[in-house]
Amino acid sequence: MSLANYTRMRHQYFYFSVLITILLFSSCGSKKDIVYFQNSDRISEDMYYQDNSEFKTIIKPNDNLFITVTAFNSEAVKVFNTNQFNQAGNISANALDMSGYLVDHKGNINVPLVGEIHVAGFTKDDVIQLLKKDISKYVLDTTVVVNIRLLNYKVSVFGEVNRPGVYTVTDEKISIPQAIAMAGDLTIYGERRNVLLTRIEKGETKFIHIDLTSADLFFSPYYYLRQEDVLYISPNGTKAGSSTYNQNLPLLVSLISVTITAVALFLRYN
Repeated sequence: MSLANYTRMRHQYFYFSVLITILLFSSCGSKKDIVYFQNSDRISEDMYYQDNSEFKTIIKPNDNLFITVTAFNSEAVKVFNTNQFNQAGNISANALDMSGYLVDHKGNINVPLVGEIHVAGFTKDDVIQLLKKDISKYVLDTTVVVNIRLLNYKVSVFGEVNRPGVYTVTDEKISIPQAIAMAGDLTIYGERRNVLLTRIEKGETKFIHIDLTSADLFFSPYYYLRQEDVLYISPNGTKAGSSTYNQNLPLLVSLISVTITAVALFLRYN
């Protein structure tokens, strides 16, 4: 083999090696693909004063409301509470669910003595005031206090997270970052720029796309999740692309390595 051919083949081997390396690592993501809330330094000063604390739970059909009514004269309001509550002591989760007032498909609940009350579309505070007003017509006691807890305040997080599942929200207020933290954060393969939020409002399903890499999320009307919301984190390009050849990738790398070694030996001894 002439020196010119030998030099040319060595150059070809070098370029071939570089090409293989580029192909193997071209799917690697950059820091911008995985870091959350990247533009926080560019948020206008006015936005810092927006108050997200005004979030209030809206009652909707199929909600399960645990309503307790107390007063100085406990016997007078006993009819409005369930037997499980009045017995005190330990209450199982199943018994607690059965103790609630289920909001029907029309948005109503049926309260003893008071009758049917429309509650869907109102905040929890609004329903408390409405119940207190109606109950006061039957209970001559100015100390009546009404409390409401949602038994079905749950959110679902699944897809590319470390602990997918359905999570119960005890304080009836949870943000998207909090829900993701409960699910163990996104995996390295999670698509952070296009998280899908599914929400049912007024009988219609809404699909909202959330960008976790933008700090604008903190000022979004969807920052706080509502009961029965679902978050889906899809796989990013690296995970989706590798799904078709992931099983054969180790074999492919081995074959390429053997080929490069064989070419190197051939060039060295010929």
